[in-house]
Amino acid sequence: MALTALIIDDESLARQELVYLLGRVGGVEVLAQGSNGIEAVELIQTYKPDVVFLDVQMPGLDGFAVLKKLMAQKMPLPQVVFATAYDQYAVRAFEVNAVDYLLKPFDRRRVQQTIEKAVARLAAPAESASEAKLNALLRLVGGQVQGPKAASGKVVVRAQSRLLLVDQKEICFASIEDGDISVVTSTVEGHSNCRTLEELLDQLDPETFWRAHRSYVVNIQHIREVVPWFKSSYQLRMDDPKKTEIPVSRSQTKRLRELFNL
Repeated sequence: MALTALIIDDESLARQELVYLLGRVGGVEVLAQGSNGIEAVELIQTYKPDVVFLDVQMPGLDGFAVLKKLMAQKMPLPQVVFATAYDQYAVRAFEVNAVDYLLKPFDRRRVQQTIEKAVARLAAPAESASEAKLNALLRLVGGQVQGPKAASGKVVVRAQSRLLLVDQKEICFASIEDGDISVVTSTVEGHSNCRTLEELLDQLDPETFWRAHRSYVVNIQHIREVVPWFKSSYQLRMDDPKKTEIPVSRSQTKRLRELFNL
């Protein structure tokens, strides 16, 4: 039996992309789409879906306000997947509180993993995210409690059959390709044992490390130059020996401007 789903996002292209990827993954029936938080509440009340793909920043009510409103109305909550361009604070909060997320731009493999999680949780309701966990999530991401402590210490990097303990402030950037994570410092290039960039980010200081692109995490202290690029996009030139240029995804352009007052 297919999962029933709603997609709520104020960006039409993001909704279309998610519908397309869900179609490729299979096993999901998209019942309806909405473009703002007010529609989200109404659609959830009407359709009572298994899962809602919910954007964070929307007109009317944002994603967090949607959940607060549903909880205030004592509505049974569906499984919630935040489809977001949020930075690593939110990503970490969603993961810790057992609420899944999809980072824009969407990736087919990541969408498939999300659906597998949703199916598993429906098969074992006791494992589902409880209202208490969602409340904790809202408090954490909404800034009502102190955020997660900055990570500190060293990161293990595999280089030439050696396991090196690298001070994270020395890391220029990390990237992922075909499931393999590369870590670059000013003196070392190696690989992480982490399976995902999200897992690596959990070990890093969120004040210093930023996911500029789906495939890249950068240390903002090692950005040498911000390079204007095609169609109002940007690239980051890092200060590693190769002066690597890293793309900034369109969804993270606003964050880049905030970081450097562009």
